[in-house]
Amino acid sequence: MSTAAAHPDRRTHPAQQHPYRVTTARVLRSEWHKLRSLRSSWITLGSAAVLMLAVGVVMGTTYTSDGGDSDIDTVVLVLYGSVLSTLCTVVLGILVTAGEYSTGLIRASLAAVPRRLPVLWAKAAVFAATVFAAMLTTALVTFLVAQFFLHDTDQAASLGDPGVFGAIVGNSAGITLLSLVALGLGALFRSVPGAIGAYIGGVLILPEVLSMLPYDAVERAIRYFPTQAAGVLGSATPLEGDVSTGGALLALCLWAAASLGAAAVLLRRRDA
Repeated sequence: MSTAAAHPDRRTHPAQQHPYRVTTARVLRSEWHKLRSLRSSWITLGSAAVLMLAVGVVMGTTYTSDGGDSDIDTVVLVLYGSVLSTLCTVVLGILVTAGEYSTGLIRASLAAVPRRLPVLWAKAAVFAATVFAAMLTTALVTFLVAQFFLHDTDQAASLGDPGVFGAIVGNSAGITLLSLVALGLGALFRSVPGAIGAYIGGVLILPEVLSMLPYDAVERAIRYFPTQAAGVLGSATPLEGDVSTGGALLALCLWAAASLGAAAVLLRRRDA
């Protein structure tokens, strides 16, 4: 009996030998529970979906072929509400990280996961998957509903037309990556007002200010800023002079990585 007690069966599953061991799956599950249990998550995601759909329906019902807007990209026209939807998901991204600091919940999270960084990566992964799935579903529904009203106009299109489905997916990816930038800012500033101010100033206003400078190099650089790159991803027919879809996607990924990377460095160096 003593020998059996001293040498447990090595064939026992690791989760049974260490029932409280921190694993990637458990951290992800914890962050998913936190995200879906917050009322703000459903309110902001629901608002983003409603705004995109509502604007798409308005665009579809009010558009006329003789209005002089035939040169507008069909996907951009139908999903114009993405601008408002992005604001909702950006706020949610900030709340996911900065909100925990304001409530003090982050201390419990970091106490449960002493290595700290898995908490940030899990938040980003769960948040990105949730936002992308919600926005892609909403964008597809919005496109189909709007096309019901546009079927007899010069903006009639289908998901099988060249570039259309890719632009819808790109639109959702753009919203997701912009929201990840905001999530990183929330973890970086640890303040909801501070992160919102940084996003508005750095992502929305700064490119407009820089565009007033009379330098070609600045003009080319602005094309790779977050909102400008997201606009390219959501267009079925990119305008002349825009960066390529691959370049825009890479730029957005790098912006999100920079935001999360800066937050990760400070997370390791600062106390909660």
